[in-house]
Amino acid sequence: MKQLTIPPGVAGSQTTAAQAMLAAMAIIGISDNAVPLMAEQIGIWQFYLLRTVITLPLIWVMMRAGLGGLRPQRLGPVALRGFLVAVSMVFYFSAVALMPLAQALAGLFTSPILIVLISVLFLKHRIGPVRIGAVVLGFVGVLCVLQPDLSDFDWLILLPICGGLFYALGSMATGLMCRGESTVSMLFAMLLAQAVIGAVALGGLTIWPLPVAEGADGFVTRGWVWPVWEISHWLLLQGMASVVGVFLITKAYQQGEASYVAVFEYSVIIVGPAFAWLVFGQTLDLLQMAGIGLIVLAGATLALRGS
Repeated sequence: MKQLTIPPGVAGSQTTAAQAMLAAMAIIGISDNAVPLMAEQIGIWQFYLLRTVITLPLIWVMMRAGLGGLRPQRLGPVALRGFLVAVSMVFYFSAVALMPLAQALAGLFTSPILIVLISVLFLKHRIGPVRIGAVVLGFVGVLCVLQPDLSDFDWLILLPICGGLFYALGSMATGLMCRGESTVSMLFAMLLAQAVIGAVALGGLTIWPLPVAEGADGFVTRGWVWPVWEISHWLLLQGMASVVGVFLITKAYQQGEASYVAVFEYSVIIVGPAFAWLVFGQTLDLLQMAGIGLIVLAGATLALRGS
């Protein structure tokens, strides 16, 4: 049988891309554990606004370093993509504050499954039996992790799935409408969308305040809180980690083949819950661990078949 050889330069770039993605997922998986700590004192809308204020100087540094311009080639598609991703993160961060990190990540990583479903139902794409099996496998994995109780259904478990839906729409908008756009401009648009969403929600809560539960349970309905010095280090950590993580993700996709790099993105489902278990004592049962394995297998299959 003829042996396939990979040129050393290509193999090296693939290895570098994989390492960048693994580093990005480690940073994001660890830093997202700070969200429940901040949710004890502030609301998600203030978190969104302050997070943008913290990260904008880093975006300016990235621009000055020649990593891309702020002005998009087409404003409409970039703004739409930024809004969709910003909305997905509202659902995701709300889920992180209100449920174990593993469940929030499992819901968010339904996005590859949802992309396939949307492509089939609305874009009339055809898929083969392998990807159909991967979708079913991923759906079973999500059920294993979330473990919905049909006799006493908790609508809270839909939060991360809604995050996965909007993240899927944002990913599709990136591929269909934002080709050739600067990563820095897309990141800047997403951060501005987060700031606008946060400011509008804070204004609404100031005019029409809602009941606020104690601790993390009040994360979604809590308005502006001051001072925030006690959690300022968590805000700085989470904001800076998000920008560094996105930068490494971008480098990974620039240097490696997309379907190969995407497989390593699923390492966050392992790193994040592992850190939550070590530091905060969040545990998973055997069924949930099996579910995470099914989600990783399904997502990796869809990524590789997508090539």
